[in-house]
Amino acid sequence: MLQYLNGCSRGRGAWILLAVTALILELVALYFQHVMLLKPCVLCIYERCALFGIMGAGIVGAIAPKTPLRFVAILLWIYSTYEGLMLAWKHTMIQLHPSPFVTCDFFVSFPSWLPLDKWAPAIFSASGDCSVRQWEFLTLEMPQWLVGIFAAYLVVAVLVLIAQFVKPKRRDLFGR
Repeated sequence: MLQYLNGCSRGRGAWILLAVTALILELVALYFQHVMLLKPCVLCIYERCALFGIMGAGIVGAIAPKTPLRFVAILLWIYSTYEGLMLAWKHTMIQLHPSPFVTCDFFVSFPSWLPLDKWAPAIFSASGDCSVRQWEFLTLEMPQWLVGIFAAYLVVAVLVLIAQFVKPKRRDLFGR
């Protein structure tokens, strides 16, 4: 399996698939916000940023997958996924165990050199409350789904990182 993952990481297809899955999740989030009129909270916006990081990792990996740039993409993938998992876990705990002492911020806080909420308010502006349960599917709230999604991304990313230190399969000339 590790040889297979090593081979996949050296081709563009897997990296493009990573970017496309993150893009689909971003589009679903925008559908929830703009069509279903759910109000994203600050943690929702930060979780979106983590998904954009995963999408960016897929794009970086697809640029030159046979070069050391692939390691930059893997590290960006692991970092973004880990941060997304921690944010989704915090969001889940706020929803499952509401407390007046544990809340999220009222406004997103981006660096002054990257004010995403000013540049693209339709995507990065928060108007909801983290403790409000707005959506449920198969008895799980949205942050709980994101915990599972980010955990799956993280497991695959760590396996791909480990696979980088395994020799890829050699293909013989006859394609067997």
